[in-house]
Amino acid sequence: MKNRFSFKTLAGSLLAIGFLSATLVAETQSASRYDNQTTTKVTEKLAAKKQFSNVKATVEDGIVTLTGTVDLYQRKLDAEKAARKIANVHGVRNLLTVMGPNVPDAQLEAKLATKLRYVRSGYDSTFDFFALGVKDGVVTVEGQDRTGVGKDEALADIANMPGVKDVIDNVKIEPVSIFDDGLRLRAARAIYRDSALSRYAIDPARPIRIIVQNGHVTLYGTVDSKLDKQLAGIRANQLPGAFSVDNKLQVAGDSNQQGM
Repeated sequence: MKNRFSFKTLAGSLLAIGFLSATLVAETQSASRYDNQTTTKVTEKLAAKKQFSNVKATVEDGIVTLTGTVDLYQRKLDAEKAARKIANVHGVRNLLTVMGPNVPDAQLEAKLATKLRYVRSGYDSTFDFFALGVKDGVVTVEGQDRTGVGKDEALADIANMPGVKDVIDNVKIEPVSIFDDGLRLRAARAIYRDSALSRYAIDPARPIRIIVQNGHVTLYGTVDSKLDKQLAGIRANQLPGAFSVDNKLQVAGDSNQQGM
C-alpha cells in the first residue's frame, strides 16, 4: 500500500511537472513570437530614416538593444525615442556609438560655451547657471536652473553639437518657492540698478547670474574687475531676507572655467 501510494504521488508530480513544462514552453514561444514581431517593427521604423542606416535592433523579453553607429549624439537619443514608441517595447538598452568628427576637448568646450551663451538669453537666463567640462568628447554639465526650460535648451544645444560623444547631466532644478522668487527679483534690481553694474544687463550673453535656493543667494558669471565683483557682493549682502550670500563671480582672465 505504501509503495502504491508513493507511486501514485510520484506519477501525479511528474504529470504536474509536465503540464508546467508545456506551459513554460508555450509562454516562451509566445514571447519569442512577440519579440520577433517587435524586432521587425523597430527595424522598419529605424530604416525609414537615413540617419539610422547604421543602427541595428534586437529584442529579448520586450527589451530592445540598439547597436551600431550614429553621427550625432542627438541621433542616439532619437533612435531610443523611436524604439520606445513601438508597441510591446518594455525598455531600451542604448549601446549606440557616436562617431562623427573628433573635436579636441578644449575646442569643443569653447564652441559649446559660446553656443550656450548666445542662444540662452532673456529674463530667465539671469536666474540659472551652467558650467561645462569636456573629456574625450564626453560633456559634463553642472549647474542650477529655476524652471527646467533653460536646462532643456542647453542639453538640446549640446546634443546637436558635432564632436559630442556623450552627455552627463548634473544640472539641478531649484525648488519652487514664492519667497525665493521675490528674493531673485530684489537681487536683480539691487545689482542691475547700480550704475557701475548696469552694463552687465545690456549684454544678454553675459549677465551676472543670480541663483537663489531656500533663501541662500549665489552669484555666478564673469565680471571685468575685482571691484565689480566686490560691488555685486555688497549689493547682494544688503538684500533683506537673504540668509547668506556666496560670491562666486570670476574676474575676466583669472580662470578658464566655462561658466554660463
